[in-house]
Amino acid sequence: MILLKFNWAPSSTLFEIGSFGIHIYSLMFIVAFVLGLRIYKKIFIKEKVDLKYLEPIFIYMVISTLLGARLGDVFFYSWDYYQNHWVEILLPIRENPSKELFFGFIPGYEFIGFRGLASHGATIGVLIGLYLYQRKYKFKPLIWILDRLVIPISIGAAFVRIGNFFNSEIVGKYTNTNLGVVFQNRGEVLPRHPAQLYEAFGYIILFFAIKKFYDNGFGERKGFLLGFFFTSLFTIRFVVEYVKESQGGFEEILPMFTTGQWLSIPFILVGIFIMFYSKKSKIS
Repeated sequence: MILLKFNWAPSSTLFEIGSFGIHIYSLMFIVAFVLGLRIYKKIFIKEKVDLKYLEPIFIYMVISTLLGARLGDVFFYSWDYYQNHWVEILLPIRENPSKELFFGFIPGYEFIGFRGLASHGATIGVLIGLYLYQRKYKFKPLIWILDRLVIPISIGAAFVRIGNFFNSEIVGKYTNTNLGVVFQNRGEVLPRHPAQLYEAFGYIILFFAIKKFYDNGFGERKGFLLGFFFTSLFTIRFVVEYVKESQGGFEEILPMFTTGQWLSIPFILVGIFIMFYSKKSKIS
């Protein structure tokens, strides 16, 4: 619950060198990946899994997360723009006639980092990436890997949303009261719901809940943690969408829900199915 109006106008960049800069959003991704690696390492040690499999899974996770998230934003939310700007899909640049890169060698573009990332795309990317990983490193079943990986992913998702808050993006709707956050670096004077922080708080709670289930032995029920993660995380996303400003996509065609809500429904249903199936299955 918001208790007062809060003016928010941070710099989204830690420092800049010429056309390049280190963005807080990028730093939050680094924190998420590094913290996730530490958590997953503890799981490997606890369950006596050879740590030689840890570095490859980290590499697969980084690549599949970023690639899936980027393509998710391109095709789910921003295809109207990117269909005419193909070069920007996988490069951290944006067309800007008043800017230049590499000290003038590439005019008309600016470095912006990878700001257009979609969580639904990231989820699909991770699933594909880990499937390919497990086919190469067959030390455990794919469901074992996924059941334990959702623990660091849930806390990592919270850091990503905090990064969105620093970027003043994925904002909430206006509260129509004197309560909320005024995103002054967007040129605004009215308070909005800090939807990014709502999601981040929900994901932190989810992290502790999944961790508690894992510590209590639910990791032995094949798929339970994964199903609980899908159901809970995307339910959080679905609910927060009600106070979130529209991000575009295909909601004009299907106006009953937002694009984010439509994309969340399949994951919620799959999560419920996996949890139901997990009652009958244990990892051998």
